[in-house]
Amino acid sequence: MVKIRLKRLGEKKSPFYRIIVADSRSPRNGRFIDEIGTYDPNYDPCKVNIDAEAAKKWLANGAQPTEGVLRVFKIAGIEK
Repeated sequence: MVKIRLKRLGEKKSPFYRIIVADSRSPRNGRFIDEIGTYDPNYDPCKVNIDAEAAKKWLANGAQPTEGVLRVFKIAGIEK
C-alpha cells in the first residue's frame, strides 16, 4: 500500500518535515517514491509548501494520506 506521510528532519526540538509518498512497509526516514512538499511548524503561522498537482495525482492513484498529512493538506487547501 502506498502512503503519503511526513519524513522528519531538523534538530532536536526543532522539527522540519518533508511530505513524501512511500510504501507503507518502508521506515519513516527510509526509501520513498516521490517528494511532494515541505511543512515547517516552527513558524507562526506554519510554513507549508506543497505541489498540489502531484498531491492530487497521488490521491487519485489511491495513495492513502496519514492523519498528520491530512491536517497539513487542510492548511494548504487540498481536498481529498
